[in-house]
Amino acid sequence: MNREYHKWFSPRLRREMELLVFSGDHGSTGIPCVAFPTSGGKFYEFEDHGMVAAVAGKIEAGEILLYCVDSVDMESWYNRNSTGRQKIVRHMQYESYVMEEVLPLIRSRNNNSNLVSLGCSFGGYHAVNIALRHPDIFSGFLSMSGTFDLSSFLHGYHDQDCYFHIPMQYIANMCDPWFLERYRRNTYVLATGVHDQCWDQNERLAALFRAKHIPHRLDVWGDDAGHDWPWWQRMAQAYL
Repeated sequence: MNREYHKWFSPRLRREMELLVFSGDHGSTGIPCVAFPTSGGKFYEFEDHGMVAAVAGKIEAGEILLYCVDSVDMESWYNRNSTGRQKIVRHMQYESYVMEEVLPLIRSRNNNSNLVSLGCSFGGYHAVNIALRHPDIFSGFLSMSGTFDLSSFLHGYHDQDCYFHIPMQYIANMCDPWFLERYRRNTYVLATGVHDQCWDQNERLAALFRAKHIPHRLDVWGDDAGHDWPWWQRMAQAYL
């Protein structure tokens, strides 16, 4: 398995950003997957917590490529010194970084028409939100123990930008045929566990999908499955 480190100054975030790319000896074949870290996590989190090792066989076989990006959560949603408006603005800059800087790197190396987002816990939010906002670019997502209603992070603040970055809100009111048609072509997986504190949010998002006739898979793992890396390793092996 090949491991590549990339670092550049992001004009959208006005800071240096880092990422890791994991690919097989076959080169850049396979489905590219953008992996988002947990809340405030770093680009090396998936490697450190055994997620890369869990899917190493699929990477080495050329089935998938893993792009592990960094986060700016501590500058956006988790920044206690920021106003609600400042938080959402920083988050939108982060999405722009992924779409306008990371994706060109991916496309320069890989012409596979599919693109998957994935993440665990707060990374599940990023994976779901970016895939739902750009269903023509992302053909699927895998959320493991994700959380999707970030209203509490804004402490009462709300505007149109907040609305369009909280899946529980914009999916509930979604009636745009352009989005719905693309959602119905894509592959969406919500995985959680019986002892996962985010189980309820997964059920709520799945209910919204059902109401909008958006195909999806909601799996609630038994066997005392909880909100932790050993379970997410097994989920990645099962779904990627």
